[in-house]
Amino acid sequence: MATTDRQATTLALAHALSAAERGLAVIPLSRTKLPALRSPHRDDSDPAPCHGECGRFGHGVYDASTDPARIRELFAAAPWATGYGIACGLPPHHLIGIDLDTKSGTDSSAALRELALRHLFTIPPTVVVLTPSGGRHLWLTGPPEVVVPNSAGRLAPGIDIRGAGGYLVGPGSRTDHGVYSTAPGTAHIVPARCPRALLRLLLPPPRTHHPAPPSAGGHGQGLVQFVLAAHEGQRNTRLFWAACRAYEDGIGPALVDPLVEAALNTGLTEREARATIASAARMTGHRP
Repeated sequence: MATTDRQATTLALAHALSAAERGLAVIPLSRTKLPALRSPHRDDSDPAPCHGECGRFGHGVYDASTDPARIRELFAAAPWATGYGIACGLPPHHLIGIDLDTKSGTDSSAALRELALRHLFTIPPTVVVLTPSGGRHLWLTGPPEVVVPNSAGRLAPGIDIRGAGGYLVGPGSRTDHGVYSTAPGTAHIVPARCPRALLRLLLPPPRTHHPAPPSAGGHGQGLVQFVLAAHEGQRNTRLFWAACRAYEDGIGPALVDPLVEAALNTGLTEREARATIASAARMTGHRP
């Protein structure tokens, strides 16, 4: 390995350990920005889904850790790594990445400003990472009960979202196109909370609406059905989204019990369901 590559690996490990000290779970990345360790199941004829349960490295973001010993093991297994990825959606920060791209030929920063004006939110001072291509990554944090999905261009052209199951290239990483760096003045600040109006835009919309119960009208029944259709891993997210819509539309109090019942049918406990609905009430400016 060339001396420059060894130095890049050493620097990447140092940056990754520093990020871990701030509670950010990390994985080693190659110069292509992809996870440096290949899947141990790549040669299996019919691999079963595995998120690291097998105990081996190579499961992408599911390898992410804040444990210094494990991070050193990951980098030792990938001595060609020149960068590191920061897993999104994990405690304690529940990181959400707003990726403002420049390669698409669109002005993603202007698109974000337009969204902010239209939906009445402001991006607070937060960590900003500058990409080699001239783009920016804005780091925000979300509520623990909300799972923000990854998306590409759904919010607006040139704006990608890194949420649960995704990762951000960490500052100090070296790629084929250059080095990622923290914008001046943002390196040591804590990632800011995602504005409530922006958070609602990041959640998936309901896919179906059905006839309504007498207590809440057609829209209310659609929200209940949206929660009932949730699969494991999206139950809290769907319940939170539906409760936000209900409170915004003035039917929140009437829909609390139907939403709780729907959440119980998906496998949530009553305590979890009521806590999520109360969080949605607070986020939309209502008293739980």
